[in-house]
Amino acid sequence: MTSPVNVVLGTDVSTTLTTAVIAELRGRGHDVRLVGAAAGGAEEWAEVGHLVGRAVANGAAESGVLFCWTGTGASIAANKVPGVRAALCTDAVTAAGARRWNDANVLVMSLRLTSIEVAREMLDAWFDTAVDPGEAANIARVERPS
Repeated sequence: MTSPVNVVLGTDVSTTLTTAVIAELRGRGHDVRLVGAAAGGAEEWAEVGHLVGRAVANGAAESGVLFCWTGTGASIAANKVPGVRAALCTDAVTAAGARRWNDANVLVMSLRLTSIEVAREMLDAWFDTAVDPGEAANIARVERPS
């Protein structure tokens, strides 16, 4: 397991899943900053995506965890922030691949589809998977403006 990191976690709706993931992250020793409904705010999914994205892009957090109903809207919003590579994941294999091959820095989960157990598995994969140095050229291509 990797050492604890600063994580920003955002959601537009607090649920048992978001509460469990916050507890899991803190239980692993991560420093967790909350935004949106997780922090008692009332931001919509697009703003929560931007808040998480900006925190990761400006270095206030090393990694982000983001939720919305499907996960799609929040991931699109976060990816609008330069330097963010938000990945909507549904399982641990996808989360590991997002880290390994894409240097993803924001893990996005669906509030509708993700169970607490699958979320824990994704967190294991996310924080235990290193970026593949052989993917540096591809990752740099993703960062280039279109």
